[in-house]
Amino acid sequence: MTRRQEDPRGRQKARTRAAIVEAAQRLRYETGETPTVAHGAEAAGVSRATAYRYFPTQDALDVELTDVTPAVAVTEGALAALDTDDVEQRLLVLLDTFNPIAVEEEAHFRRALLVYLDTWLRSRRAGEEPPAVREGRRMRWLDQVLAPLDDLPEEQRRRLQTALALTLGPDSLVVMKDVCGLDDDEALDVLRWAATAMLRAGLAETRRPGTTQRDLV
Repeated sequence: MTRRQEDPRGRQKARTRAAIVEAAQRLRYETGETPTVAHGAEAAGVSRATAYRYFPTQDALDVELTDVTPAVAVTEGALAALDTDDVEQRLLVLLDTFNPIAVEEEAHFRRALLVYLDTWLRSRRAGEEPPAVREGRRMRWLDQVLAPLDDLPEEQRRRLQTALALTLGPDSLVVMKDVCGLDDDEALDVLRWAATAMLRAGLAETRRPGTTQRDLV
């Protein structure tokens, strides 16, 4: 299987987007009002043109600041408090914290998905390269979850991380509910089962005696 190499430019775009969000969030806390995209750009030290590539409308920034960022604060706290090296238990903390939040805040997260897709489509229609429309929190969280697997080769670890990303967040719940027709509890249960099954299968595969690099690609 051919793997796509990590893109340094993609990482830089994600950092730029995150810097705009963090700066705008600080302004929001300081003033009590949602800042404009232009104010967020100024506070982050980037040009307005750059900021508008990531947040082409005020709604795009608003949904990030008022809907998404507050909703994931609990997950950030739960991961910061992890006190076990058992990777499966660490994964379950993430799943059992974030996915129920995505269910409870479903309308907000669906609105966010709409904004992300609209931002991507606007760039394509304009003939521009789509910006990093999302921070990629799940990948960062899964980095924390898988941290004890320091003996796992980076390529295998990355594959496991990207596979587990399929079991987290509103995108996964949209598939479970809209495509598969499950209710909230069923959706959460299937995603939990899928995540643990993938983790166990991935670890068994990568640690199987006699397994070579060729077997894993």
